[in-house]
This record gives sequence, structure tokens and C-alpha cells, in this order.
Amino acid sequence: MASQEPWQMENGNGNLKGSSKEFKHGRTAHNMSSSSLRKKSDLSLVNKVPCGLVRQLLANLQEVILGTKLSVLFPAIPLAIVAQFFGFAGPWIFGLSLLGLIPLAERLGFLTEQIAYYTGPTVGGLLNATCGNATELIIAIFAMSQNKILVVKYSLLGSILSNLLLVLGTSLFCGGIYNLGQGQKYDRKQADVNSLLLLLGLLCHMLPLLFRYAGNSGDVALIADSALSLSRAASIVMLVAYLAYLVFQLWTHRQLFEAPEDDDGNAVSSDDEPVIGFWGSAVWLIVMTAIIALLSEYVVGTIEVASESWGISVSFISIILLPIVGNAAEHAGAVIFAFKDKLDISLGVALGSATQIAMFVVPLCVLVAWIMGIRMDLDFSLLETSSLALSIIVTAFTLQDGSSHYMKGLVLLLCYVVIGACFFVSKTTPTKEMASTRGSSCQLKESSVLNRLWPFRVIYDLLMKKAEF
Repeated sequence: MASQEPWQMENGNGNLKGSSKEFKHGRTAHNMSSSSLRKKSDLSLVNKVPCGLVRQLLANLQEVILGTKLSVLFPAIPLAIVAQFFGFAGPWIFGLSLLGLIPLAERLGFLTEQIAYYTGPTVGGLLNATCGNATELIIAIFAMSQNKILVVKYSLLGSILSNLLLVLGTSLFCGGIYNLGQGQKYDRKQADVNSLLLLLGLLCHMLPLLFRYAGNSGDVALIADSALSLSRAASIVMLVAYLAYLVFQLWTHRQLFEAPEDDDGNAVSSDDEPVIGFWGSAVWLIVMTAIIALLSEYVVGTIEVASESWGISVSFISIILLPIVGNAAEHAGAVIFAFKDKLDISLGVALGSATQIAMFVVPLCVLVAWIMGIRMDLDFSLLETSSLALSIIVTAFTLQDGSSHYMKGLVLLLCYVVIGACFFVSKTTPTKEMASTRGSSCQLKESSVLNRLWPFRVIYDLLMKKAEF
């Protein structure tokens, strides 16, 4: 130990909370899914650097930037910043920012796992539960700050739909095709818990919507205020339920949510020990979060411009494109483990992310908007809420027997395609809005003229009746 360099001690396993075996048993499906996209870094050149401080910095930089298979997308980050600085077109800034968010979301999972080696699986699980969907939360906060409430609702709804239908459907379909000769099994207990929480979240979404339709249409402002108060109360209930879910997941029934051990020899040895020290991981986590915040601001600021340039509605971009790109790394990991016949990990990723969005991020956004003085409720409109309800019901029926085949995944994927097509064609162009406004205004003008000429109309009718006699 005396010959060990200080930078190696920083990247080593000093002050670890428990053995690597104990931590391995505490790893969740999100950790396992993120690790599938990582690659081992070759530190042979870094070891030759004489200065210890420089050597430590280069080693951490190599592990963070080059330690993922998505490192080819990191150049999109400086390109997006340059495009914003020099005033490039909005669609370019939007597209580059989306590409830059893909590796950043994966690196957040990597850094939280590195911190968990030193804090223990319980604190690490809490950190992962908080930062697991940090990208969606940051985008939502920036959208709320610009009073783009519909973008917030659309993006959060799209995250839930993509996890339930796209990620889960792709995992079941690909796993069923690859393991065609044998049926795939999974533990229903975790799926049952997540399904119950999703149904609770659906109830909290439907009540403000039903309240609006059931209320007296004469006083619209009063109904809106009541629905807003109901949404805020329901959001508090959802957060309480999510806290109880964390206790259930991390303490009382941890064994239900632990990822199974990899017994086919595919485990990477670097996953058993930390490669970055605690303080290095914390600093990099802050840096990555700041970069995500910057790119999220670019995405929110240019989404309307990209929508007009590409001829795609904002609802389609927010519900379909943003969730796919923002969680691409996590989604790919879930599909990879489905190929390996490890559906418990795939289910943990898809259902866990959907539950976290529905029961934590959405109500948190409602309460944050309340603090900011912004009126945001849980009424996602009829079409959006109906899509959410049908998706949750179809997913619950799909997972009820504990077995899987490719047909279940295909049905979920087709449901996602139909919902995506619905939001693609439901856009309302400005010309149609102007035409409808013109039509209604013409009708109003015509009715107002007739109302003013009613005395002459009465005299005319009387003369016509006298002529008949």
C-alpha cells in the first residue's frame, strides 16, 4: 500500500461502504442497464505522466468522457454551444442539444453509481432515485420558467409513454425473437407494485379532468381554480406515495428490486470497484448537471423554431422525440439485457422510470410551479389522459402472468406507433386557426346585424301577410 500513488488511492476503494459483493447485491436495474453501455478505459498512457495531480485529472477525464460507448456524441455539446453563441438557426441548436443530452444522461447514472460505492447502496439508491430522470426534470423546470406549461406536460407524458410502450415493448419483442425457442420468465412482484403506483397516478390525473367536465360550465374561472387546488393536493399525495415506495424499495423489500447477478460471464470487472474517487465523482456530477441545464435551456428555447422549420407539431416533438433522445442510453441498456434473457432488469428500467416520472417528477413540477407562481395542474386534456390510461391498462394486462413472448412486445410497440401517429396528425396549423376565427367572427357580425334590423324584419313580415289577404 505504501507504493500506491495518491491518485490511485483517490480512484481506488478507500473508504468504501461495505465490500464490492455487498454493493453488487444492492445494485438496481438502472445501474445494471447503464453499465451495459460502458467500456473499460486503457490507462497505460496516463500512468506514464510524472505529475500525480495531472495524472489524476487525466485519469478521471478519460473515465468520464471515454468510458462510454456513446463518447462519439460528446462533440455535439461544444458544437451546440458554438451554434448558440454565433446565432445559428434554431433547428441546428435544437438538434445538436438533443444529441448532446444522450451521453450526458448516461454519465449521470455512471457518476451516481460511483458515489454509491462510498455512501452505501441505500444512499446510492436515494441518489439514483433523485437523479435517475434529472434530464426530464431540468427540461421541465426551464420550460416552466418560460411559461411553456404545455411543453412540460407533453414531455413528461411522453417519458411515461415511451417507457411503458416503446422501451418495454422493444425489450419484450427483441427478447422474444432472440430467445424464440424458450419462454422468458420474470418476477411479477416488482411489476405489480409499479402497476399499482401508476394506477394511483392515473387516478390523480383523471380527477382534475373529470372535475372540469362535471362542473358547472357557467363559471369557468371557479372550476379552473378548484381543479388547480385539487391538482396540488393530489400532487402532495403522489409524493407521499413515492416516498413510501422508496422505503419499500430501499429498506423493507429491497430484495424485490435488486438486479440478478450476471452468471453468464458477461460481467465487467470494472463494475465491481469504483474507478473515480468520491470527491471526483461529486465534482463531475455537478459539472454534468450544469451542462445538462445549459443544453436543456437551448432545447426549450428553440423547440418552436424547430417545429416550424421541420413541419412537426410541438406536441409530437415533446411527446415522441424528446423522451426517445433523452433516455436513449437507458433504453438501449434495457433492450440489451432483454437479449440476454434478463427481463427483470428490463422491467426494472422501463417500469421504474415510468413510475418515477409519474409519481415524482410530475407532482414535483406542479409544486415547483406553485412556488414560482405558475398555474400548472394535473389536467393533461382528454386526448393525452386517455392515451396515458390506455397505455397503463395495456401494460398491466401484458405483465399479469409473469411470462413473455414477442407478441406482447409487438402489441406494445404498435400501441406506441398509433399514439405517435395520433399526435403527429393532431397538429393545428396557424392557417386553420385563422380560418376558424374568421368564420366565427363572420357569424358574430351577421347575427349582430340581424339583431339590429329586427324592427324592419317585423314590418316586412306584416306587409307580406297583408299582401296575401
